[in-house]
Amino acid sequence: MQRRDFIKTGSLAGITTLVAASCGTAPTASKQNNGDEAGSADNFELNEVTIDTLQQKMQSKEYTSRSIAEKYLKRIDEIDKAGPKLNAVIELNPDALSIADEMDKERANGKVRGPLHGIPVLIKDNINTGDKMMTTAGALALTGNVVKEDAFIIKKLREAGAVLLGKTNLSEWANFRSTRSTSAWSSRGGQTKCPYILDRNPSGSSAGSGSAAAANLCAIAIGTETDGSIVSPSSVNGLVGIKPTVGLWSRSGIIPISKTQDTAGPMARTVKDAVLLLAACAGVDPKDSYTAASQGKALADYTKLLDADGLKGKRIGVEKDGLKTNSYMDALFHDAIELMKSKGATIVEVEIYKNIKQAGKDEFTVLLYEFKDGVNNYLKNANCNMKTLADVIEFNKKNEANAMPFFKQETLELADKKGGLDSKEYLDAVKNTTTITRGVIDKLLKENKLDAIAAPTNGPACCIDLVNGDYDNGYSFSGPAAMAGYPHITVPMGFIHGVPVGLSFVSTAYDEAGIIKLGYAYEQATKKRVPPKFTKDLFA
Repeated sequence: MQRRDFIKTGSLAGITTLVAASCGTAPTASKQNNGDEAGSADNFELNEVTIDTLQQKMQSKEYTSRSIAEKYLKRIDEIDKAGPKLNAVIELNPDALSIADEMDKERANGKVRGPLHGIPVLIKDNINTGDKMMTTAGALALTGNVVKEDAFIIKKLREAGAVLLGKTNLSEWANFRSTRSTSAWSSRGGQTKCPYILDRNPSGSSAGSGSAAAANLCAIAIGTETDGSIVSPSSVNGLVGIKPTVGLWSRSGIIPISKTQDTAGPMARTVKDAVLLLAACAGVDPKDSYTAASQGKALADYTKLLDADGLKGKRIGVEKDGLKTNSYMDALFHDAIELMKSKGATIVEVEIYKNIKQAGKDEFTVLLYEFKDGVNNYLKNANCNMKTLADVIEFNKKNEANAMPFFKQETLELADKKGGLDSKEYLDAVKNTTTITRGVIDKLLKENKLDAIAAPTNGPACCIDLVNGDYDNGYSFSGPAAMAGYPHITVPMGFIHGVPVGLSFVSTAYDEAGIIKLGYAYEQATKKRVPPKFTKDLFA
């Protein structure tokens, strides 16, 4: 979960936002406004490479899966562990090269499983892998949790022929530990940095996946989201992020926050790469009842939707809140609106946030109840000494210097005090959260005959501030789709002082096809993705 995004929704319920901390005054508007910031030369051979290109080079025998994996592993050593020290990768897979070798053998024998065959992927460290890697949600308390079985989506990933390169750092417990937390920090993994400006936060909770994919440490990455944790770090790191409809991807084998809002999803440098990953991991899983509703709704190939003229004839609602954020964001969003108009789209102003106040009030209550229930169920079979949320809380108290050096665990403690999922408080809250938000989105789409609703994804990257914690970065559009369980795509929209921001498209349940069309058409018309140059700060 991206806590700043919850603050945006929660502010509707009177929650006080944190005061912004400063890590340097912004430079003049003429400097660093296009992503072309100063930085050291980066001549990495696989910079900005696409899955299609990697497949072509493996087919021509210029590359092998092993040679590609080796290049990324060297890149991680040079950029993530040395050099700028992004600290995006929490653990490397000791079996990565052997998996790559196996995929090379299959290719040599004429077997290519699909577009992900031999492609290196990094995944978030709250997703089970039945191998030698741990699954800890970034928490020291879960150290040693080496599980026996892959999460369902990891089974799908292996079936597709992908190479699991390693796991990425995250905001500890997917940023559901403290109200004063700093995104991208975990007690196990430390602080991850934004590769565009290194004193900035890459957002979270899928911070490592966002930073790694943006910095070309992998071909593609997987994040998870409860409210903003895929789309926010994708936006902040100049990526395409897709939060699927809850149920399109299974959640079994993923350390949970919320059964009604959680989902994993793709994070990539292009829409096409994101949708290749989206298709590969979709499927009905008997261990996740929510996936039953996705039967027949997932496409085996989303690439057939990729049309550069996909905006033509579409009606797009624009969220009024997104038209009045700050002068820089407003200018980018107005440019995006004019671009969509020029490509044949009709624009209609709509309002969402004023109509979901009750949902905003109830979301945190829902998450507290579901987190306790979900984590207790997960820990029952975990390969570590923690068997309940109460065990985790006690471990953190006993190991405070290492587990809680900057912020505490009041969110964990609040959750542990809640009752079961049969509690009236919970049942009322979850009904309000999902029913109200779905009703508002569906009504706006239907009454205005809209194909999707668009808005800026969120504000630019905040300063890393382990003293004061995260602060409100001005805007977030993650809440509506998150609470409704609806699909959400973000694509690069531009830069504010060298820091990326994204444009979001949201629609109704299982309309991934619709928003992918719009996202791809916008991406192709604008080409706003610019690779990072690891600038030290805004003054560099």
